[in-house]
Amino acid sequence: MEFSEHIKTANVEDVVLRQPLNPPGRGTLCITGHHLLFSDREDGGSRQLLLLLRNIDAIEKRMTGSSGTITIKCKDLRVFQLDIPGMEQCLNIARSIETLSCLDCVCEMYPFFYRPAFLSLQDQWGLSSPEKHYMTYSSRRNWLSSVNRDYSVCPSYPPAVIVPNGVDDDTLKKAAKFRQGGRFPVLCYYHKKNGMVIMRSSQPLPGANRKRCREDELLLQAVMGDSDKGYVIDTRSSQQAQQARMTGGGFESKSSYSCWKRLHRQMERGKALQESLIKVVEACGDESHNMDRWLSKLENSKWLSHIQTALSTAGLLAECVERDGHSVLVHGSEGRDCSLLISTLAQIIMDPHCRTMEGFLALLEREWVQAGHPFQQRCARSAFSHARLQQESPLFLLLLDCVWQLWRQFPLALGFSEALLLRLATEVYASNYGTFLCNSDQERCTLGVKTKTHCLFQALLRLEERDYYCNPLYEPTELAIWPSVHPQSLQLWRGFFLRWTPQTRHLEEAQEEIRNMVIECGKLMLR
Repeated sequence: MEFSEHIKTANVEDVVLRQPLNPPGRGTLCITGHHLLFSDREDGGSRQLLLLLRNIDAIEKRMTGSSGTITIKCKDLRVFQLDIPGMEQCLNIARSIETLSCLDCVCEMYPFFYRPAFLSLQDQWGLSSPEKHYMTYSSRRNWLSSVNRDYSVCPSYPPAVIVPNGVDDDTLKKAAKFRQGGRFPVLCYYHKKNGMVIMRSSQPLPGANRKRCREDELLLQAVMGDSDKGYVIDTRSSQQAQQARMTGGGFESKSSYSCWKRLHRQMERGKALQESLIKVVEACGDESHNMDRWLSKLENSKWLSHIQTALSTAGLLAECVERDGHSVLVHGSEGRDCSLLISTLAQIIMDPHCRTMEGFLALLEREWVQAGHPFQQRCARSAFSHARLQQESPLFLLLLDCVWQLWRQFPLALGFSEALLLRLATEVYASNYGTFLCNSDQERCTLGVKTKTHCLFQALLRLEERDYYCNPLYEPTELAIWPSVHPQSLQLWRGFFLRWTPQTRHLEEAQEEIRNMVIECGKLMLR
């Protein structure tokens, strides 16, 4: 496709830009196939705005006489206005933005054109692989299987997965047919302290007839080892799990999985979670300055309730493994959303390596990118879009918010700063990199993402970037970090939801000053 087909007006002079935290500026507006560029060179100064069109969530047009105003609302929650002279030019710019910001063809997105001098397409794509992860957690109880080498067993899994020792490929293939989407139980975490593991999968498919699958039962039995009990944490309510039987789904019955105790912890996803995000953003944009009204809107959004549920469920998972000494299987329905969320948080709670910057990014790659979270579907829209909700859900943003709560409660325990979380919250919706493209590893391989785009996580670990995103107060600890989930312990993530307000800008400046002071103190101690 030629991007020029969608650009009727490429340049407009004498445009006024009005954006938060800056005075209005007059300059030139340019539209390209992937970017909106505004250049202001009034009064001898120079100010530029370079915005990926993919970052635009919604636009609103208002015509006044022979000119018009376009309000642009971004997925990173930025809102700004463009006053454009000439009605035709304004309408042309608006149409170009609407069309180019919604392109669905992955191969036409900007990561396939981005070529920074500091990265090479010859570099290995990504930080880790199931094979490397296996070498870290290998024991006599676990082994690496390439049963999914051609993605035929489970389209959303990577080619290699870690499973219990002694389970052959035929058993895995039959177990996969008994799990929704073929997502049979695989190991995602091995707890070195006691040898217990966390497995994740999708729901079993007993249906209304309560079918059994001996191979699935054998697979879970192999997880047990010498233990006499394990837990299944189901991220649906007991009623939802029962209702799933009517459509062919279900849960692990006591009679067939006698050693496994089922725990239900209902977690919202999909439409309910997306609507919660829309409401909390709306509350943060309330300009009435009425505190009671603002607090009421914040509570009605239920966003902090979702944070509380996620952290408490992850805490339960970590407690089963760390304190009780039992292995756990986590699943909901599809096993590509809430299961990944709580397994990730539980690993941060228990594993000191996951709290380092490199370990955290490798965890995200392993538990979200490789494990098949459908980023393309879930992050197609943010909080401002007027489009009808389809499969959007801010699960990854919810994860980042939960990690921020941990970072706030344990300011010395995490090796990275809030700035890294904010960067990831922006990149997941619109990025120069290919890391969050597509919905599975199979799609990335088919479309050439790993050979024709660069990896965000590798870029973030470059020395220049690492220094900026590291936590200067970091003090490693081998102990687990147990978050408080009392309502008074959880706060609105101001750095994200209020990031374009003067108050948050002052917080950023204060944090930067603290960072510089810590660095200077470190230099003095080395003298």
